[in-house]
Amino acid sequence: MSSSAPFLNPSEAAKRLGVSTKALRLYEQRGLLTPTRNAIGWRSYGPQEMARGAEIVALRELGLSLAQVACVLEGDAEGLETALAAHQTTLEGRVRQLVDTVEKIRGVRADLARGQTPTVGELTRLLEPAAGFSIEFELPWPWGGELFELHDMRPLNYIVGPLGSGKTRLALRLAEILPGAAFLGLERSDNVDTAARMDGNPALKSRLAQAMAWLIDDGATGSDALIALMAALEAEGPAILIVDMVEQGLDHATQQAVITHLRRRGSHARPLFLLTRSRVILDLAAVGTDESIILCPANHSPPIRVAPHPGAPGYEAVATCLASPEVRARTQGVIAWRPQAG
Repeated sequence: MSSSAPFLNPSEAAKRLGVSTKALRLYEQRGLLTPTRNAIGWRSYGPQEMARGAEIVALRELGLSLAQVACVLEGDAEGLETALAAHQTTLEGRVRQLVDTVEKIRGVRADLARGQTPTVGELTRLLEPAAGFSIEFELPWPWGGELFELHDMRPLNYIVGPLGSGKTRLALRLAEILPGAAFLGLERSDNVDTAARMDGNPALKSRLAQAMAWLIDDGATGSDALIALMAALEAEGPAILIVDMVEQGLDHATQQAVITHLRRRGSHARPLFLLTRSRVILDLAAVGTDESIILCPANHSPPIRVAPHPGAPGYEAVATCLASPEVRARTQGVIAWRPQAG
């Protein structure tokens, strides 16, 4: 291996591997990865450490816990079956989605052969999962009863908008209109008696424990806010869950772990609507085909769906609404205010 290969600091190594610096520290604490130390004792990651880190990240992408990763790295494959079975289910869901897309393309090509030119909208919809759902309803104030059509729900649907845009009212209206939907408000940490729910539901207790273990492995910080959120997400019942400000009470690393966890559910997971103003939860560069963005504009125009591409209608408005967890913490509870004219 070349002696001129660069040694990276924790921030650079984490960015290269696609994880958080806290995750790197966890790998070190678990004995999975041992960085070298430079002359003044700071951690650094050379080619060997980066190769080992890439192996850990790849095994995590297969659905393995850190304990299972340790076993695999030591040559013990025990416990792989459950993780690989879950990963297979996720991949099979993606295959079904690809088959749907292939059928759409075949139909467009057949139309072309008959001399029918597809519209731009028809071509862009080739990238969308099969819809299978559409509902039209009247919007609440401040839209004054205008009609809104929601279609093509994804496993992850983000609702974004500036203060006073009406996004919470839209979310509450969706909870009323969508079959089997429930709204999870900001008071979840205070009002959810997690211990009582766990004692009366061993299956939920087990799912929550497993989810929390995964999140902590991914760098999350355990807290009442995280437990309350995950208890609601892991509970059976609502066919659709609408979560107000999903990042409430969660630090940067925890938000990153939560959104990674939610993306792992696959393309056939229960739809979630996540109200957010966090650019960690809604990383516009990472939005995939199983995700959609609904923007509530500042001028109270009807909500619109926004494509996660620079230059798309509404993209800049969405980007402007998002902030880092540090900024969100400083502005928590701040409301918009305009002085009266003198």
